[in-house]
Amino acid sequence: MDIKKYTVQLEYSGERIDKYLASMLQDSSRSFIQNLINKDLVRVNSKKVKSNYKLKASDEVEISIPEPEKLQVVPQDIPIKILYEDSDVVVVDKPQGMVVHPAAGNKDETLVNALLFHCHDLSGINGVMRPGIVHRIDKDTSGVLVIAKNDKSHNILAEQFKNHTMNREYLALVEGRLKNEMGTIDANLGRNPKDRLKYAVVKDGKRAVTHYKVMECFSGYTLVLCKLETGRTHQIRVHMASIGHPLVGDPLYGFKKQNFKTKGQLLHARLLGFIHPTKNEYMEFTSPLPEDFTAVLNKLRQS
Repeated sequence: MDIKKYTVQLEYSGERIDKYLASMLQDSSRSFIQNLINKDLVRVNSKKVKSNYKLKASDEVEISIPEPEKLQVVPQDIPIKILYEDSDVVVVDKPQGMVVHPAAGNKDETLVNALLFHCHDLSGINGVMRPGIVHRIDKDTSGVLVIAKNDKSHNILAEQFKNHTMNREYLALVEGRLKNEMGTIDANLGRNPKDRLKYAVVKDGKRAVTHYKVMECFSGYTLVLCKLETGRTHQIRVHMASIGHPLVGDPLYGFKKQNFKTKGQLLHARLLGFIHPTKNEYMEFTSPLPEDFTAVLNKLRQS
C-alpha cells in the first residue's frame, strides 16, 4: 500500500472529500477515488467517511492506495475477419459489440486478445494493453480497422492519422430528415462538463470536422455517409446529435424512445484508405453493412 496523508487547508473547507482528493491526486480519476472510499481505504481523522463528506479546516486525511495490478493481455482464440495482412499491417473487419482493446470492465474477449492469438508480432508503442492499435472505433460500431505489426509501421500510420491523410468513410442511420443533401460540421469536441462519460461540443475542445452526404431518405430517418477529417472520440455521434439528428440506437446521445431494437448505434466504418507504411502504395478496404443494420434499412424501405 502507498499511504498518503494531507492536512486540509482553510481554502478547502466545505469541499467534498472525493473532489478534494481528485485535486490532490491529479493522475487518478474521481471514480477511482470513490472506489477507494467505498473500500474504506480513505480515513478522515482516523474515521471512515463517505464520498459526500464535507471537509473542515485542519482535518487529517489519510488515503491508502493499493499496488497497481500487473497488466497482462492473454491471447484468445476468437474468430476475426481479416481483410488483408502482411509483415507490416493487418486490416480487420471488426464486428459490432467487440471492444477494440482491454480496459476497466473489459479485460478480455477484445480485438487485441484475438489479434495476439492470431499474430504475435504487434507494435508496442501503445503499451501492453493496446499493442498495434493505431486508431479505434467504439464497441458498438462495426467496420474496418488497420493494426500495426511493428513500431516503424505504427509511427508512419499514426502520422497519416495526425495529418488527416487517411480516407475514412462511415455509414450512419440518423433520426429525422436532414435539410441539406450535404454539409460539414466543424465544431470542437471535449468532455461534457455535466457528464464526464459523454463528449460534447465545447468551446475549448479539440477541433473536429465531419463531412456528411445524404445517401437515402426514409420516413423520419436518413442514411448518411460521413467522412472524417479528424478522428475525435465519439465524433460522428456527437456531431450528428449536435445538429438535431442523433444516430439510431445510440445509448449515450440518441433519443430515449427508440423504434428499433438494436445492439447500439447504427454506425459502420465502411471504408479505410491509407498509404502502406513500407510499400508506399495507396491501399483501400471496404466492409459491407452488418446484418442488423441492413435489417433496419430493409424495414424502412418496405414501409
